[in-house]
Amino acid sequence: MIIRNESLSEKAPRSLLLLADPSLELIEDYLKRGDCYLAEIDGKVVGAYVLLPTRPQTVELVNVAVTEEEQGKGIGKRLVMDAIDKARAAGYKTIEIGTGNSSIGQLALYQKCGFRIIGVDHDFFIRHYKDEIYENGIQCRDMIRLSQDL
Repeated sequence: MIIRNESLSEKAPRSLLLLADPSLELIEDYLKRGDCYLAEIDGKVVGAYVLLPTRPQTVELVNVAVTEEEQGKGIGKRLVMDAIDKARAAGYKTIEIGTGNSSIGQLALYQKCGFRIIGVDHDFFIRHYKDEIYENGIQCRDMIRLSQDL
């Protein structure tokens, strides 16, 4: 698998990014401000993530997506670790990520990758998404914020 920056001539795979964030409006917003990276196996895009500078020396990993047929194969972890490496190489001191209170698998993955919980943005998904989101039988209401020093 190779992970590369999206080229200027291609369009970020919105359908893939929608697997991790159901708001096309928010995706379009952070794609304008961030850098999209694509994971390919045999020339086929199987994953993506976006790094978004937020404050001086801080970058946020705002979307980690893997195609449904490739999920459960360690690709998500490789994407997260690649994002950490790229952020460190770019000179950032902190990388942050947020996930829903109902995103149990993602919350475990991010902690396995070295992130620590730093806070909860209560009712984030109620305020910013027009449709209710459910995962694992739980309503996604709160954004669990995590961070890692680089």
